[in-house]
Amino acid sequence: MKLVLGTVQFGLHYGINSQGRPSQEVVTKILTTAYEKGLNMLDTSAAYGDSEYILGKCIPIALKEKFKIISKYPQCTESVTQVLDKSLGVLGVKNIYGYLLHHFIVYKNDRHFWAQMERVKKDGKVKKIGFSLYSPIELEEILNRGDKFDIIQVPYNIFDRQFEPYLQELKSRGVEIHVRSTFLQGLFFMDMNGLPSKLEPLKPYLRKLHDYAKQKKLTISQIALNYNLQNPLIDGVLIGVDNVKQLEENIGSVIDRNIDIAIEIKEKSLLSPVNWN
Repeated sequence: MKLVLGTVQFGLHYGINSQGRPSQEVVTKILTTAYEKGLNMLDTSAAYGDSEYILGKCIPIALKEKFKIISKYPQCTESVTQVLDKSLGVLGVKNIYGYLLHHFIVYKNDRHFWAQMERVKKDGKVKKIGFSLYSPIELEEILNRGDKFDIIQVPYNIFDRQFEPYLQELKSRGVEIHVRSTFLQGLFFMDMNGLPSKLEPLKPYLRKLHDYAKQKKLTISQIALNYNLQNPLIDGVLIGVDNVKQLEENIGSVIDRNIDIAIEIKEKSLLSPVNWN
C-alpha cells in the first residue's frame, strides 16, 4: 500500500482543521487498525513534539518490528548519531527504515553534514537516508552537489505541483519518493465562505475543485488522495488522522477511478502554510 501514516498530530497540535492531539489509547487503536488494513509505514520526527515517544508507547509489541518507521533529524547542536540514538531509544527499536534531514539549512551550512547521515546508514541503524524538502531550490542544490540519497519527502497535491518536473529524474536515480500535504493541511475541506482573508485568493480554485467533485460524484478526499496515489512516480502518500474513523475513511477513499483534474495556482506563495498567518 502506498499510504504512509504521518504522526505529527500525535505529538503536536497540527493542521488547519485539526481536532487536537488524540489520547494514547486512540493512537494505539489507530496504529493497530492501520496495520490490519495493510498500512505498515509510519512517518515521524524528533521535531514533532513527543510523537516518537508516543509511538514507542503505543505501537503494540507484536508490531514493533513490522512497521517501517521513517524519522527525521532536526536543526540542533547534537550530532546525527546522538539524535538518532535517542529516537531509537524512545521508539523502542534497534533500527528504522528511513532517516531524513528535516531542516535543509543544516545541509546548506555544513559541507560535512552528509557524512554523518551516511555513517548511520553504514552502521545499520537506518536502511535509507534522505531529505524532507519544501522548495525545488533546495533540491536543485542537493542535485548540484552530487550527494547520493535514497529517499525524499516533498509537498505535492492538486494545487501544489512545484516538484513535478523533478520526479522522473529522481526515479531514474533510484530515489524513493514520498509526498505530504495531500489535502494541503486540510484546506481542501474548509468552507469556502469562511476562509481567512489571507486565503481568499484561493477561493476560485477551491470552487473549481468542488465543482469537479460534484461532476464526478466523488468526495474531495477521494479526489485529492487518489490524485497522488495514481501518480506512478510516487511511492508513498502521507496521510494524518486524529482518530480511527478518519483512518478508515482515508483508506476507504482509495478508488480505481482516473482523476484527471488540473488546477494551476497563480498565487504560489499561498501554497506554503507558513505564509497563511
